[in-house]
Amino acid sequence: MVELNHTIVQARDREASARFYAEILGLEIAGRLGPFVAVATGNEVSLDIMSVGDAAIHPQHYAFLVTDAEFDEIFGRIEERGLEYWADPFRQRPGEHNTGYGGRGVYFEDPNGHNLEILTRPYELE
Repeated sequence: MVELNHTIVQARDREASARFYAEILGLEIAGRLGPFVAVATGNEVSLDIMSVGDAAIHPQHYAFLVTDAEFDEIFGRIEERGLEYWADPFRQRPGEHNTGYGGRGVYFEDPNGHNLEILTRPYELE
């Protein structure tokens, strides 16, 4: 069985970015290993955040499957911080949620320009 174990998230400041992910998503900073600060998710996949200094950051997309209660908590923190959010990844529906597949979803950015998504129902593949 192949499982995703971790992914590297580029950041200007690894400590600040790890705090952002932990605070906004309600996660824990798992620890540090070499140049990484690891933020643990509920399914044992970590976001290994690495400072890249002045190098260009190539924005990535990270989607997080959450419960309805977690969605409400996370979205509350998005609003508290005054973060912009969208119902779609192309940012054509600002200030809205989507209701794909009978759930709720919203997109927002981390401080480094990565496109984050929280959704309460997984997408159905065709």
